[in-house]
Amino acid sequence: MAGITREKVIGNSGNLMVLLVLMLVLFAVDLSLGSVKIPLSEIINILLTGEGSDGGNPIHADIVRDFRLTKALTCILAGAALSIAGLQMQTLFRNALAGPDVLGLSSGASLAVALVLMAPNAGLLAQPHPLLLATAASIGCLAVLVIMLLVATRLEDHASLLIVGLMIGAATSSIVSVLQFLSRAEEMQVHIIWTFGSLSGLNWTEIQILTLILILGTALAFSRIKALNAWLLGDNYAMSMGVNVKRSRMVILLSAAILTGGVTAFCGPIAFVGIAVPHLTRLLVNTQNHKILVPAVLFGGAILLLFCDIVAQLPHESAVLPLNALTALIGAPVVVWVIVKNKRLRM
Repeated sequence: MAGITREKVIGNSGNLMVLLVLMLVLFAVDLSLGSVKIPLSEIINILLTGEGSDGGNPIHADIVRDFRLTKALTCILAGAALSIAGLQMQTLFRNALAGPDVLGLSSGASLAVALVLMAPNAGLLAQPHPLLLATAASIGCLAVLVIMLLVATRLEDHASLLIVGLMIGAATSSIVSVLQFLSRAEEMQVHIIWTFGSLSGLNWTEIQILTLILILGTALAFSRIKALNAWLLGDNYAMSMGVNVKRSRMVILLSAAILTGGVTAFCGPIAFVGIAVPHLTRLLVNTQNHKILVPAVLFGGAILLLFCDIVAQLPHESAVLPLNALTALIGAPVVVWVIVKNKRLRM
């Protein structure tokens, strides 16, 4: 038994290394693509020295540092955050289709942004400042989080909490629909573009904030590894293992909310990543131990968004395809295949 366990640990460590290497490869590919052709050797020189080669175009350094590098890092941070949040929600609710948005946080952010862009007498914000939208989205996420935490203190079972989250999401979505009906076409267009999700446009200060959000949310997730593992066998088993169910549930909800809210504030609502990545990761990492699953989905989420960003970039064009269209287009067939292959999705 000890030999089997040791072999399994070694195998999972190897799988984590495979995911890490794949993430680094896609990171390099993502840096090399764009409407402006920049030699790989010059990109490496810019990353190492901060400046281009003597014979290179000085504008290339600005493109790599302030656009391509920030975008690639955003892919890693956003993908990792949403995937960890999705894993926690699937384990907490023991629902294979649960994702970061089951708490209604993304819907709350969408409502707050809609109020800024489309509320009566708010004025037409044809080019709203990104910081304004990020602040509005953060306030919307925070408001829904406060409601969910208050509800969580009064409910005993996770299923009821899941239903409440879905109903909050449905209510906020209906208000957004009313605002869209009453708004002008220009205002609606700005909001719709925001809902597509975007990995570009973040500056280095926002990258640092998003990094701190990922660190905090991941630290909270790791602090409840025992609870997450115990919940796979139900609440009664978790309590028999000495898990404080209410306190652990609050910490897990807070972790998922911080991760989801941070990404939504800076990147808009990014769909499907939190649902698909945990299932895709389990195909490679054959374990239910969250001590392995959390870092595995962290790498897996980064890989998926890096891949989507690579596919989204049209050759020799400055325009990119909508992010959410690609995440659903790539992820949905894979999850359907997993369901058909396994007859059901096991947690």
